[in-house]
Amino acid sequence: MEDDRDRLELGSASAAPGTVDRGWLDVADLPTGTPERLPVVVANGTDPGPTLWLTGGVHGDEATGIAVVLETMDALAGEPETSDAGALASLAGAVVAVPVVSPAGLRRNARHTYYDDEDPNRHFPDADAESARPPKLQERIDARLYGAIVGEEDAGSNPADAVAADALIDCHTAGVDSEPFAIRDRVLYGDRRSESDAEALAADLESVVDAFGFPTLTEYPAAEYVEEDLQRSLAGAVLNEAGIPSFTAELGSHSVVDDRLVAGGVAGAFAVAVELGMLAPDDVPTGVGDPGAYVESAPVDYPVRRYRGPTTDVSGLVRHRVDAGETIAEGDVLAEITSATGEERGTVEADHDGYVISRCEGMAVYEGDPIASLAVRDDGDLVVPREGGDD
Repeated sequence: MEDDRDRLELGSASAAPGTVDRGWLDVADLPTGTPERLPVVVANGTDPGPTLWLTGGVHGDEATGIAVVLETMDALAGEPETSDAGALASLAGAVVAVPVVSPAGLRRNARHTYYDDEDPNRHFPDADAESARPPKLQERIDARLYGAIVGEEDAGSNPADAVAADALIDCHTAGVDSEPFAIRDRVLYGDRRSESDAEALAADLESVVDAFGFPTLTEYPAAEYVEEDLQRSLAGAVLNEAGIPSFTAELGSHSVVDDRLVAGGVAGAFAVAVELGMLAPDDVPTGVGDPGAYVESAPVDYPVRRYRGPTTDVSGLVRHRVDAGETIAEGDVLAEITSATGEERGTVEADHDGYVISRCEGMAVYEGDPIASLAVRDDGDLVVPREGGDD
């Protein structure tokens, strides 16, 4: 965004300084002859400043994340008919929102799209990704959105379809009855950046994640992170490919909007805007509270990372013995496995200290299935070489 306060354009949305506009960003052509397009909302502040991107609906069933993005933009715009000017008149910089990154998933109310049965959040650009085949449609869509976020002029057919971010919040949801949390990715160094540059990026990332106000989980260790292609998630690519502070907000359960966590997410987004210097604390709309009013503090006082497990050694029916949010110690029984006739088959014990984020969905489990998502003690580094890291 230029300091001369030019009109801000993304797709068909075009906002003069001090205004909000809504439109669409075309990202592909569909077989029916209509474009695949993403909804966009742009809020152009009255003064120069950073650009914050908000994204939601990367998975089509993540309803609360979509609602957070929409309601944040509504709070910025205000309600002129009630003389509520929102925060736009005081905004320095811009907020750019894509509430639904995966319209094909939203149409199905499903995590995956009908393009293919792969995770749509594992196809964003990675210069080290190698393939002998041309990119599939999801990769092409993700690359076009990524280009707009990082300011590549060839992001779309219109050179204006690129508004470089200074920070990004990607709004998601997790499993059934999940605790809310923010994911802080480890910052990788090597070909992309030096270790000292990675440390500076990690410090910038920590400041916006802390401002968001949700309990923070560090992402998987580096080797597992790359193995799971998380550097090709939206937040992972914007962070580790482009070097822009970006994180994922996990806003409870999928499929149904949780109004409490919508309010918490909106409060978190405004807190990040304050941290970036886009708003003064007194300029936050009166209806927007503090993130801590909507979410509980982490139940442990040590750093934690995300962990999917432990796994069961036997097949059967799982009966969980711990609830989401409950603290655990290594050796605690997390679940019992029985046969379909009710005979005890085994137990699953915690292999780390930490707390429960959510229980895995479904009652039937197979050998090797994880039975929970946990936040476990993490003594690893936040800045790590791309090809390895602490466990």
